[in-house]
Amino acid sequence: MDSLLLRSFPNINNASSLTTTGANFSRTKSFANIYHASSYVPNASWHNRKIQKEYNFLRFRWPSLNHHYKGIEGACTCKKCNIKFVVKATSEKSLESEPQAFDPKSILDSVKNSLDAFYRFSRPHTVIGTALSIISVSLLAVEKISDISPLFFTGVLEAVVAALFMNIYIVGLNQLSDVEIDKINKPYLPLASGEYSFETGVTIVASFSILSFWLGWVVGSWPLFWALFVSFVLGTAYSINVPLLRWKRFAVLAAMCILAVRAVIVQLAFFLHMQTHVYKRPPVFSRPLIFATAFMSFFSVVIALFKDIPDIEGDKVFGIQSFSVRLGQKPVFWTCVTLLEIAYGVALLVGAASPCLWSKIFTGLGHAVLASILWFHAKSVDLKSKASITSFYMFIWKVIFNLKDCLSFHYLESRSLFKKK
Repeated sequence: MDSLLLRSFPNINNASSLTTTGANFSRTKSFANIYHASSYVPNASWHNRKIQKEYNFLRFRWPSLNHHYKGIEGACTCKKCNIKFVVKATSEKSLESEPQAFDPKSILDSVKNSLDAFYRFSRPHTVIGTALSIISVSLLAVEKISDISPLFFTGVLEAVVAALFMNIYIVGLNQLSDVEIDKINKPYLPLASGEYSFETGVTIVASFSILSFWLGWVVGSWPLFWALFVSFVLGTAYSINVPLLRWKRFAVLAAMCILAVRAVIVQLAFFLHMQTHVYKRPPVFSRPLIFATAFMSFFSVVIALFKDIPDIEGDKVFGIQSFSVRLGQKPVFWTCVTLLEIAYGVALLVGAASPCLWSKIFTGLGHAVLASILWFHAKSVDLKSKASITSFYMFIWKVIFNLKDCLSFHYLESRSLFKKK
């Protein structure tokens, strides 16, 4: 707009030499005199009054525009066509921008972009994994079919929502601490891409940590509250860059943090939440619970190892000594695949021990097929492609919780819960 206005006054550099006999008038009046003096613009139309109001707004936004008009007011050599050109240009820009300001499609696109940015910020695979894991371990507290009641769903909902709030705190804090690394490893994340400012990230992280603790306190379940507190401490120690912390720099400590949260806390604490707080029963560590904890400990190791394979480039630059950096991508990759195949074998044996024939067939064939899919998928991964590795990492999350849900279902079936009325 500035360049357009300047072009309309070719002698603007000589503005100081123009007469200023009308300088005692106000800016609004000086424009009005020029405006009404022009034979090119009607005097009484609504459109002209609107343009005049727009000019008054533009005077404060571009002070130079007022100076130009003020100098021109007393100049006998100024041409009226210049005035018409300025008014017309101002009118066209304003009239063109008005529909965009109230365009419903633009508003909808803005909302979609905001939701998409938060979706990526929350790291949805961890959110889904946390929710499914809590639901699975909650089923282990079910002793009879009548236990699956509104009370059960309320207890699960309390645990899931509080845990998801804490999950967003943990993954958000990690992104705040890794902005520069993520510009290399994960440039699509909102903080790394610049969609979120650092202050916005801090606000989101702080808000969700407060909401998580508030909900845990309001629910009144001590197992739930302590699960949130220990997750908060370990998640902070894992990411925050202060002396003696930022444990993600050390491969063993990083793996231990993930194992403690995913395997021990989620399994034991959320089971006790259902057992003691929801059902008001004494704490009992059953064999299925111990097996589930061992099972998830196994998978947590796979997650801890595999998650750093696609991030090796940025980790090398910033001194993160992950197993992938120290041992190489290929050995770590095939170690993870082998561990998963062993897990499928264990799950197949557990299914074969079922007293129900159809359960044996279902679990046996199902896990055999999934193990085959895993192997062939692994063979097709290009370890030189970050996108290919990341896609397989997402597939591993699906594999893990597919197995976990199958084992929970097998536990319910083995206790003949679905046969009771």
